[in-house]
Amino acid sequence: MPKPYPEEFRQDVARNRGPGVTVEQVATDFAVHPMTLWKWMRRADIDAAAKPHSAG
Repeated sequence: MPKPYPEEFRQDVARNRGPGVTVEQVATDFAVHPMTLWKWMRRADIDAAAKPHSAG
């Protein structure tokens, strides 16, 4: 069964939340369940921590 949302979309929605905007507001805007968005955010955090950071 294919995933209903592409990975890029899920990462963008999970990472691009403005200050003062609640998870519930973002979930409503993108027609996803708030718990789904929380899972996407957790996954994005895990993925970000797993990527090597370049020494700039």
